[in-house]
Formats: sequence, C-alpha cells, structure tokens
Amino acid sequence: MCTRRNFLKTTGLVASTFVFDPARLFASTARTSKATLRNSAKSVIFVFLSGAPSQVDTWDLKEGSWTPGDFDPTSYGDVRFPRGLMPKTAEHIDKLAFVRSGLAWAAVHQLGQTWAQISRNPAGATGAIAPHIGAVVSLESTPGVLPGFIALNSGGIPTSGYLPARYAPFGMQTASTGLATLSHPEGPARFAERFALLQQLDQPFKQGPATPMRDFYVQGKTLIDAPGVNELFTFTDEERARYGGSTFGESLIVARNLVTADRGARFVQVTLGGWDHHSAIYDSEGGIYAQASQFDPAFGALLGDLEARNRLDDTLIVVLGEFGRTVGALNSQQGRDHYLRMSLVFAGGGVRGGRAIGVTNATGESVLEHGWSPQRDVRPEDVTCTIYSALGIDYSTVRTDDPLGRGFEYVPYAREGLYAPIDELWG
Repeated sequence: MCTRRNFLKTTGLVASTFVFDPARLFASTARTSKATLRNSAKSVIFVFLSGAPSQVDTWDLKEGSWTPGDFDPTSYGDVRFPRGLMPKTAEHIDKLAFVRSGLAWAAVHQLGQTWAQISRNPAGATGAIAPHIGAVVSLESTPGVLPGFIALNSGGIPTSGYLPARYAPFGMQTASTGLATLSHPEGPARFAERFALLQQLDQPFKQGPATPMRDFYVQGKTLIDAPGVNELFTFTDEERARYGGSTFGESLIVARNLVTADRGARFVQVTLGGWDHHSAIYDSEGGIYAQASQFDPAFGALLGDLEARNRLDDTLIVVLGEFGRTVGALNSQQGRDHYLRMSLVFAGGGVRGGRAIGVTNATGESVLEHGWSPQRDVRPEDVTCTIYSALGIDYSTVRTDDPLGRGFEYVPYAREGLYAPIDELWG
C-alpha cells in the first residue's frame, strides 16, 4: 500500500516550507517507546574518516594480485589484517570489532557524510532541521563544565539543527597551548568588569526567547571560570610524537583528555580526511599510506592510553567513513572508486573485540553472512541506534518540539523497528 509515510520513506525528497518559531525550541516534550538500551558507555569518540577509506585494504582485507607485499597480511584468529599498513592498530586487534556488512545509502561525498552524521537523508523532510547525532547526545546529557559535544579539527560538519545553539559542536583547532581565548589579555578583573557590563546591556532582551549568542556567552563564561579546563586541551611534545606527530594525533590526545576528565564532554568527534583514493592508492609517497601513517600511530596510542587509564570500558569508539570503495582489481588510474559496501570499527564501551561481524565474499562485493539478528545490511541509522543505546539514550524517541510540527525522530523508523542497535557487538 503506497501510504504517504511509505512514499516519503522511499523517496526521501520532499520540499517543505515552514515558519520558524524560536519558542518551540523550549517545549522539550517527547514521546518514547520501551527500547532496550545497552547503557555501557559514558562517552563516545567518533572518528570520521572523510573521503571514504577502502574497506578491502583495511577493515575487510581482500588479498589479490593488487595487494602490496608490505601490507604484510596477518591472521589474528578469524580476522585478516594488513599489519604492515597499520602496525600500531594491529597490536590492539583484540579490542576491535569489525562490522563488515555495512552499506551506505549514497555514494556521493557530501550527501553520505551528512547522512552518517544526522542519521537520515539530508534531502528528506526533516533533513534541513536535523541535528548532528552529537548534538542529540549533548541534549540528552547532564550539563557540565565542558560542552557536551566537542568537534576537533572537524570543520564543516552538521551542527545543532533545530535544537538550541548550546547543543551545537564546540569546534576548535588543536594547539599544544590549548585554547588561547580562555583568558582575557587584560586579566580576570577586567574581563569580569566587561562581562558585567554586557549583562547590563542585554537585560532588556532577557525576557524574550533565548538567542544563540546568549548560549555562547554562558558557555564561554563557564569555561573561563572553571579551573584546569585549558589543561585538557593541551599536550606535550612527547605525547604528540607518540601519537604520530600529526594534527589528527593531536586531536586524539585531546579527545582522550576530554572523555577521561568527566567534566561534561560526552561526544567528541575527530575527523581525518584525504581517503578519496581514485588514483594511485598504493603510491608509496601518498595514497592510502599517507592517511594510514597519520591514523595508525594515533589510534593505537589512544587505545593503549584508554586501557592504561581504565577508561576503555566506558568509552565507545566508532571509526567510519561515508561509504566504501570499489573491490577487486584497481581501476585504470590505479585507484578505487566510490562504492556503497563499507566496513566500520567499534571498540571500548563493553564491545567484545578480536572479531568480525558479517562475512563478505572473496572480493568483498557481496555479503555472505550479515552477522547480526536482523539478517540485513548495517545502515548508518543502525550505527546511530548503536551509539545512542550504548550511552543509554532511547533511540526510538520522537520529540514534539520540531518546527515542522510532524514529530522529530532521533532515528527515523526506529520506533517501528526498522533500525536497531548492533547488539551483537556486545555478545
């Protein structure tokens, strides 16, 4: 039966016109169902590999005449992994669960990237108002000194959507000295004086709806007043070297600091781009080697540090791109093109590592075993359900404060059971 809801679900392409009413943002009412939640993690480190890494050269290694010898394919139980490409990550295979039955909805970079971060079709009815999943986590978290959602070296990502600006990602570029703007150049007394003046000037407007700028002022003042905050955003030369000496490595050091500080940061995103290897993917001076040389030492150090600090069990780590890359022999440019089939990596948060969920055929073109109870492909919406479930957030929530007046689903169709957490990660 072609109902209106089924039509929207199928096409995902609806043009909507609405009048925005800021007062609706504070209705804060929601309808929920009785979802079973894992509630195994306090925080999430979301590692987004934009550009889309080749799954058959990394998380679902497929060997052939194309495979470089220095990949050093090695077996770890049932997991075959390119130890030569990522030796530091290989040291922690026992902590990693590889989901090999992933499938993206779109093989277009911007569309796929946004889809993975808002858990719905960006061109669909609620795509334009949808918050980043990190903003939802921030909304559902107890406020702390730090913003609930922090994005490190991750420019251009989705923000808070229709939710208040205080749930938007607190974005920053890493530096060894931390946040330069946490202190006033003329000292704390002068800052207090100027902030008091600002409060006086804003007084006539405080009776109206809250504004993004007011949220930013309050958030900024909280950070400035809290002792020891800047230390969380700093790192030593030794740490930077151990994490690979890259900007990505710096980001993972700060991410480690933030989630272990227990001061309010519950969702930390780190982005590493450059994985769009249409040509020369095995070029020893670039290609996948260049990206792996940044990812590998940093990721390995992060896993080791969280374990040493006894925080891996309560920190869920998710590694993914927007889609995968073509399988088998390389293209005419000695690269791999866009492909919907993909793999993902989970660690920490109680996830049982050292194994793969899902089995693909010899080339990685198709799935032989999906590896989880729904017996279907793992979609971006399922990944979001998994993150929310691990954090104890009801992924089937439907809010009633959206400006469209249609009800905003944290994960579309999860209430009906179409999408669900990958519970086998913990099994």
